Amino acid sequence: MIYTEASMSALRQAGDELADATVATLFERGEVGKFNTLMRYVSSVGAPLPEGLPDVAREYLDATRTAPTWVDWGEMEQARLFFIDNNVHISTALSFAAMPACYLVPRVAKLLSATHGLKYPSKRMAETGQFTVYLMQPDAFEAGSRFIPAAQKVRLLHASIRHHLERENLWDTETQGTPICQEDMIGGQLFFSLLVLDSLHRLGIHMSTRGADAYYYAWRVVGAMLGVDQDAVPKTLEEARQFLDLYMLRHMGPSPEGTLLTRQLIDLYEEVVPGTFFDPIVSVLIRHLIGDTCADWLEVPRTRWDTVVKAVPHLLGVLETIEDRSPLGAWGLDRLGHLTSILELSSLTRGRVMHYAIPDTLKKEFDVSSEAPRSHRWTPPPATVS
Repeated sequence: MIYTEASMSALRQAGDELADATVATLFERGEVGKFNTLMRYVSSVGAPLPEGLPDVAREYLDATRTAPTWVDWGEMEQARLFFIDNNVHISTALSFAAMPACYLVPRVAKLLSATHGLKYPSKRMAETGQFTVYLMQPDAFEAGSRFIPAAQKVRLLHASIRHHLERENLWDTETQGTPICQEDMIGGQLFFSLLVLDSLHRLGIHMSTRGADAYYYAWRVVGAMLGVDQDAVPKTLEEARQFLDLYMLRHMGPSPEGTLLTRQLIDLYEEVVPGTFFDPIVSVLIRHLIGDTCADWLEVPRTRWDTVVKAVPHLLGVLETIEDRSPLGAWGLDRLGHLTSILELSSLTRGRVMHYAIPDTLKKEFDVSSEAPRSHRWTPPPATVS
């Protein structure tokens, strides 16, 4: 598929018809509070829906309770093994590349600033980490899984933000298009997939082509579950590169909201890491993974560690070589990575299960102005624009 300015602009006008209609009816009937209360008891696949759940919500949940019919389960298993092998690196890339990339799109940064979640700065990162862990469980789409209910709720959350902005005339659809439109949803999907793979490559992580393809495929499945138009989404990493390059050139730039969100992200991880000696590494990793121009737009501080980070890929390369050549070393590093990810997620969630609810209002101050052996090492598709 070839993406153009015209085709991308068309995606700016589209939202998510099913989720938008569900949310509109819930607000029209005054049933949002009841829905949120009852949905706290729906956290796993196969659990009976509670009595009193609004009919429109029940119909939505029935329509979205299974994976797309086209899912290749062998490919999903490859993605899970890739995640197990690289979980700590993926967590690093999600935190210090994918999230800051979202903040580089001023319109998206303003949307993120619209929710009450920023009163609890780690909430957004905790939700993202928990969502990814749910996805990569072996039973993600089976009875007892927590992934599908989480996806159903996130999709309604996006629809509720669209509903508030348009109903309260807080969004200029003439110039900005639909809030959380298809273009932005696909862009977000690529931040959490292709940009994560780019970051792993930049860190010197050894990845097979099969593993990288499978990881991207898993996020295509996620996109489908979140209401992304499957006729428009890139099917391959090469198509994803073309879309992401054009998307970022169309929209990325500095904004006050992007700077604020980045500062909160840095502060959050500096609090998570004990002591203060290693605090600069947070800023260093962000700057290393997104580049100096983007880091300057987000006002990421420069530190005395900026040159030290160049040694990180070499150190990780040594560990990766040990993992490649030694089954025992691979097992030990995988276990260490798993425990590190669990500790990080526990710190972010503060031991709580994150719930996704439809907000009654937006912030008043919102201002709209192990996988197979690593032969055939994966390298990122080349940039499609200079």
